[in-house]
Amino acid sequence: MTRDMTHQRVGARSNAHAGRDFEVMARHFFAGQGVALPGSLKVMLGIGMTKKDHAFDLGCEEQKILVECKSHRWTRGARIPVAKLTVWNEAMYYFSLAPGEYRKVMFVLRDECRKRGLTLADYYLRTYAHLVPPDVEFWECDDTNGTAVCIRAALTS
Repeated sequence: MTRDMTHQRVGARSNAHAGRDFEVMARHFFAGQGVALPGSLKVMLGIGMTKKDHAFDLGCEEQKILVECKSHRWTRGARIPVAKLTVWNEAMYYFSLAPGEYRKVMFVLRDECRKRGLTLADYYLRTYAHLVPPDVEFWECDDTNGTAVCIRAALTS
């Protein structure tokens, strides 16, 4: 019996491995910025009195930072990866519920669609800006060299 690999990341052992590798890249990037991210960080989130632990991909209680890592790419054929962007919307919801004293970072893979002339993050911020909390930063990471650029700073009042 053969496995259907249609949705498998090209060149990766599995999508889970690709995600973990990207988290390691993010950890190294932030270490170079003087921000230690030992691993996932659980924070109590919820609406009203009902709260539950949510584990952000990376974080540090001492430095008060929460990071979600997304290494998503445009689909083959340059179609919009709607299901993947739904996951980004979910991350925005979790960030909106996180305590205000935390720095909130969405760390995403830089993936440009030549047909559209946009990176996936550019497209997301243009289309879903209304769902992005003002205190969330967006960083795009170039996976060929491990560098990252802030493409949206947190908005302060």
